[in-house]
Amino acid sequence: MDPPPAPEVNSTEPQSSQTGGAPRTQSFSQKSDDSHTAAEFIDNQLQLEADAREALPYKFDNCTKTLGKLRQVLFSCLTCNPPPAKPTDPYNPAGVCYSCSIQCHGDHTLVELFNKRDFVCDCGTTRLPTTAPCTLRIHPETNTQGGVHSEAPEINNKYNQNFQNRFCGCECDYDADKQKGTMFQCLGLGTAEEGGCGEDWWHPGCIVGLGPDWFETASHSGTPRKRKNEELLESITEVAEGGVEEPNSEALASAPRPDQEAEDDDIPLPPGFPEEDDFEGFICYKCVDANPWIKRYAGAPGFLPPVFRRSAAPSPERRVLAKAGEVATNFLNPKKRKADDDGDSDGSGTSKRQKDESSSHHITDNKATAATGSVDLNDEAQTATTEVQLCKIKTLPPSPIGQVSLFFKSNFRDHLCHCSDCFPDLKKYTQLLEEEETYEPELSEVGDEDGGSTVGSGSIYDRGESALKNVDRVRAIEGVMAYNHLKDKLKPFFQQFAESGKAISAEDIKAHFAKMRGDEQAIKDAGAAAKDDGSDNRREQSGY
Repeated sequence: MDPPPAPEVNSTEPQSSQTGGAPRTQSFSQKSDDSHTAAEFIDNQLQLEADAREALPYKFDNCTKTLGKLRQVLFSCLTCNPPPAKPTDPYNPAGVCYSCSIQCHGDHTLVELFNKRDFVCDCGTTRLPTTAPCTLRIHPETNTQGGVHSEAPEINNKYNQNFQNRFCGCECDYDADKQKGTMFQCLGLGTAEEGGCGEDWWHPGCIVGLGPDWFETASHSGTPRKRKNEELLESITEVAEGGVEEPNSEALASAPRPDQEAEDDDIPLPPGFPEEDDFEGFICYKCVDANPWIKRYAGAPGFLPPVFRRSAAPSPERRVLAKAGEVATNFLNPKKRKADDDGDSDGSGTSKRQKDESSSHHITDNKATAATGSVDLNDEAQTATTEVQLCKIKTLPPSPIGQVSLFFKSNFRDHLCHCSDCFPDLKKYTQLLEEEETYEPELSEVGDEDGGSTVGSGSIYDRGESALKNVDRVRAIEGVMAYNHLKDKLKPFFQQFAESGKAISAEDIKAHFAKMRGDEQAIKDAGAAAKDDGSDNRREQSGY
């Protein structure tokens, strides 16, 4: 049997590649889905750098621990301090500053807590493992930067459930990809240990007692969305008709239709919640319960009317509605009102005479007393007037009954009472006396030559030069020489694609680096050696 013809691998394929084969515009590299021109790659890189400067606009070369207590942006590292499976399990929370979140925990899972007051960075302390030291502070023993760990933390730092990635009164785990709608941060009057919330973040639905997912149930009902001026009247009517057992009846009335929900960029606010433009901030019902004296300011100048948290317990709203229903019933049933009047007419003469007699005795007594005690009454009236002028809170209506949240305007501090009786309650919370200052690191500038910052520079090349300042001199020189050598090799390769506008693919780059390493020459040499040995290019196939 004649042997099969030898495969012409070395005679056909190399020949087609050497002669050019198909035009480059028809090659696989040109049609690759992930292909990009050099100009597109550069534009994309510049856009990524611009996005990075927008996301991280500040320098991150200094830890704030040396600055002491600050109101600053904090992060909780879930990699270093994983939250417990149960909220009741022991947990050692920790918060790190903006700079440490990038330089020391940049590749960890972080939760942004936003602003917290009177906090000292915990990075490099015993609240975090020694495997994640602070790389920004100076080590006290070696006097070198980095490697700081096991330092004593600030004993006055206060923590709440946010450090475990739990937020709001519903204690939900925050997921930025799944979270819908806007959350609002409480001003924070008291820590979690004191009964407050510790500047927690709240869902609008949880503030009014409807729950975080009130809109999901409401959206399925298909009820048309109300106009703004109809919301208050309809919500009151529905509370009266729905009863205590249906806490979500109000939500159904204000829910958008399914076709409208896709058009809206955000979840609408629940009924009873004020419009965002009407208030500057708010104090949650937890903090109000921990400081009941501040309830008196509900509806006062600088504050909005109280926002009640609806629950299964009777609320002042229901009492008002019951009274309104009674009045409406009397007007709708004139016969009943007339019968009641006729029933009382028999004793009307006796009652009226007794009332007149008692009134006459009262007037006579007052006349007798007025002659002897007029001076004392005038003094008491003047004293009462002085007290009213000095204490603003005594002129306010009584505190509302039930759990309420207070929403305030930007000038609410001007309307708080500072008399000798009220000031002790205010001075415990400096945020009520004056507007707080929030620490912000220095902004990164384009072309900044500060070696510690890698954000805000003009290009990756500039950031590389900046980083080289922190490297040993010999290694820096070697790195620059290697970089220049690589740049000289790559620039002509990319230049031809940039000038022609042709696409460059991963295959082109791999082939170019193979050529730079000498792999292509090795392949050609091996092929030439195979031709010279005179073999027929056949190989024995191994059997079983």
